[in-house]
Amino acid sequence: MNSEFDYMLKRAARGLMSRREFVGRASALGVSAAMANSLLASVAQAQPVKGGVIKAGISGGESTNSLDPAVAASPAPFAVSMLWGEMLVIVNEKGEVEPRVAEEISSNADATEWKFKIRSGVEFHDGKTVTAEDVVATLKRHTDEKAQSGALGIVQGISEMVAEGDMVTLKLAAANADLPFLLADYHLQIQPGGGYDNPNAGIGAGPYKVVSFEPGVRAVFERHANYFDSSIGHADGAEILIINDNTARTAALQSGQVHMINRVDPKIVELLKGMPGVSIERAAGRGHYVFIMHADTAPFDNNDLRMALKYAINRQEMVDKILGGFGSVGNDFPINAAYPYFDASIPQREFDLAKAAEHYKASGHDGSPIVLRTAPGAFPGAVEAAQLFQQTAAQAGIPLEVKVEPDDGYWSDVWNVQPFCASYWGGRPVQDQMYSTAYASTADWNDTRFKNARFDELLVAARGELDGEKRKAMYSEMAMLVRDEGGLICPMFNEFVEARRAEVGGWFVDPTHELMNGRALAKCWLTA
Repeated sequence: MNSEFDYMLKRAARGLMSRREFVGRASALGVSAAMANSLLASVAQAQPVKGGVIKAGISGGESTNSLDPAVAASPAPFAVSMLWGEMLVIVNEKGEVEPRVAEEISSNADATEWKFKIRSGVEFHDGKTVTAEDVVATLKRHTDEKAQSGALGIVQGISEMVAEGDMVTLKLAAANADLPFLLADYHLQIQPGGGYDNPNAGIGAGPYKVVSFEPGVRAVFERHANYFDSSIGHADGAEILIINDNTARTAALQSGQVHMINRVDPKIVELLKGMPGVSIERAAGRGHYVFIMHADTAPFDNNDLRMALKYAINRQEMVDKILGGFGSVGNDFPINAAYPYFDASIPQREFDLAKAAEHYKASGHDGSPIVLRTAPGAFPGAVEAAQLFQQTAAQAGIPLEVKVEPDDGYWSDVWNVQPFCASYWGGRPVQDQMYSTAYASTADWNDTRFKNARFDELLVAARGELDGEKRKAMYSEMAMLVRDEGGLICPMFNEFVEARRAEVGGWFVDPTHELMNGRALAKCWLTA
């Protein structure tokens, strides 16, 4: 069966499409009604089971984590916020915008004004009804630089926000045909009063309520009885255990302490495949593992030095040895073929020691060690990746020093603070969101300190360009600016490699982000 039919079958089995609609659309794809009904019946045998407590072992948690969605910057707070929170919209596994708190979306002809009708009867965990005013207040809080929101680069383009009845109207400083995709950013969980009074309260409209939260240890949840979507939230409770150590996380899965884990080390995939009751899940998407340089901080404010380091990394070796083949080579900009408007004609940057040495000499660097910070939790294999980088850089005469930092505090004290470190990005559904979040000059999460007036100009222009070819050309130029002038070293795009126990039902592939875009605990169920 083709992917379109498979997608429809999964939606029908989950109750997101009526049998009549499924059979009709299947017929249009050449599948007979009898065959469609038979396949649906077989899939329907695996219908959601209610009850139990579903648990995940997750890396990327720290004692400095909070429940404020604005500052969620690593896997654990992301997964926690996606359980208690709910956004205006999400991007589903097919890459489409799916309404959540908003039930209808419309815009004017030139995409400078967008309207979101707020769904009736959506309830916060404290019993209050979600209103248009809550939505506007939430968006406004993320425009405040003091909130340190990862969505700052997204919401800054909104010039006016109006709540009237059940309607939210957003007027933009410049046209943006992708605004709904941007508002699916996981930082934008709708909070009572926008979260101004207590952004760390963990009160949202999501499928589970926070019962307890121990930063860097665990988060415990109970099902939100008045959640508006009956197709999500099957277990009575959910629990996230922070297990940063790869071996311990895998052992917790094997023993049944948890039902699923993120970030399976590629080196043990084959071992896990042979274990009874454990399944490996893979999703190829937009995630990428990176080394980031602050382009405004010496010695990385010298583009020859940046280029030397870019040529000194062996991308294919990284994919083979660090990812175990579960990914593809990067090209020093954060976009791959999973994105619309990707330009495949951009030349692939190759490992070139001669060019690395040439640029290093031209930089005039004094020969002192160039410190690259990393940690086991930066991404799977991050320490080994940094050491491989150190070895190849040395062959070009570049003195790279690897400093291994502790996982606890890495995302608050190293990433976006220190001038050269290992990091990861889960990617975003569209190029505008990826660039607005991390490469716009004013973005709070501009972790390479890339500030380029031409790039910013193109970013705004591309948002409102409805001609696909012209828009693609703009994104291509932006990619080249990041690739050749920015502080990003992107050696590889990773697959999301995760594992679950056999008793977990309802799993499906979602390339948007790890653990089914952070909703695996809510969308899956326990069959035993």
